[in-house]
Amino acid sequence: MKNVYLGLAIVGAVVPYFFFIQHFQITGFGVGDFIAAAFANGAAGGASADLVISSIVFWAYLLSRRAAFSWVYVIINLTIGLSCTLPLYLYMTARREAAGAPAAVAG
Repeated sequence: MKNVYLGLAIVGAVVPYFFFIQHFQITGFGVGDFIAAAFANGAAGGASADLVISSIVFWAYLLSRRAAFSWVYVIINLTIGLSCTLPLYLYMTARREAAGAPAAVAG
């Protein structure tokens, strides 16, 4: 399963950037323009709100588990997205468990 997580982390990094690059080529790198586009209509707003809430839940989970390098996952989440961060965390957790390290300090 750990290799599936790694593959999904790679896909989760590439696919969002395909769309991000298109957006930035059209509008430039303005954060305000990006946020406005993320909430441009009900469908986009709902999907964006879902990702923001899911990301906050994931961050709370990381803190509650005292995951090593939690800050790295937060940065990846903010710069790429949850679609990369969550499977990367699961990959790192599975890798540590396979090496015999406790899951509570995964990362």
